[in-house]
Amino acid sequence: MIFLMDLQMMLLDVLYFILRNSLRAVLRPRTKPVDGELVLITGAGGGLGQLFAQEFSKHGAEVVLWDTNTASNERTAALVREMGGKAHTYTVDVTSPQEVYRTAEMVREDLGRDVTILVNNAGVVAGKRMLDCPDELIERTMKVNCHALFWTVKAFLPQMKANNHGHIVTVASVLGLFSTPCVEDYCASKFAAVGFHESMAHELLAEEVDGVKTTLVCPYIVDTGMFKGCKIRDEVEMILPPLDPQYCVEQAMNAILIDQPLVCIPRLTYLPFLSRALLPWESNVVTYRFMGSDKCMYPFIDAMTNREAPLPITAE
Repeated sequence: MIFLMDLQMMLLDVLYFILRNSLRAVLRPRTKPVDGELVLITGAGGGLGQLFAQEFSKHGAEVVLWDTNTASNERTAALVREMGGKAHTYTVDVTSPQEVYRTAEMVREDLGRDVTILVNNAGVVAGKRMLDCPDELIERTMKVNCHALFWTVKAFLPQMKANNHGHIVTVASVLGLFSTPCVEDYCASKFAAVGFHESMAHELLAEEVDGVKTTLVCPYIVDTGMFKGCKIRDEVEMILPPLDPQYCVEQAMNAILIDQPLVCIPRLTYLPFLSRALLPWESNVVTYRFMGSDKCMYPFIDAMTNREAPLPITAE
């Protein structure tokens, strides 16, 4: 009897959340204020990280900028300060747990308060075919895109839980929901990032820590130069072009400000995510071929092969 009652309540809750989220797609819910919040952004020296810093500053938040490149990080801080915002810079290698923990403590001591919003944005890709890729580049991708999430969350989540207030944002990728050839390191790391984020979100819900929110951001290819040369079929690219970075960050901010758990950018990319789960493998393969997704990374790989150094740790 108890089981049947619980089943009935679960089905009613499922229906309620389907209806609620359908309405939210049409009627924008109320946004939360973030003025006065202390926002830490990794990979803040360029790309999406720089834009996140500016967007949070527009909303009145104080930003802490982490990046391995001191000069580019200072440029982001200068942009924030020109807007009248407050920015604090730290040169950090997020792949080192000791460095993350040490710098996190330094942030608390310098600013006299805890980080309340964490944006895990740093990302990298090897840009080589798996069999041609040096082991250290594969390890680098996994450390930046996945392992670093553990270190930053371990550094800042305890204080958020203690205060029952905070927000953790993971900038993953649609390539963490469905894959494409020739970027095995990137896809594996982003699938891992998605799994990490969802498990953490479930843990917070199971512990009834209702004041700490989570948002998983999964953008399509963003025109930051990270995947320069990536090319799908011309006719398909007309309706699914690389994302403008500013648009991508604005959509992500919209989701963060309404505590939306998951956002795929653009919305069209929810379709391949669903098809991967619902359709036979072969159906997805022929769809990839039709779209040109099966070889879309070939020009990117060729361009990266001609580079002497790997891409820096930056944003998507």
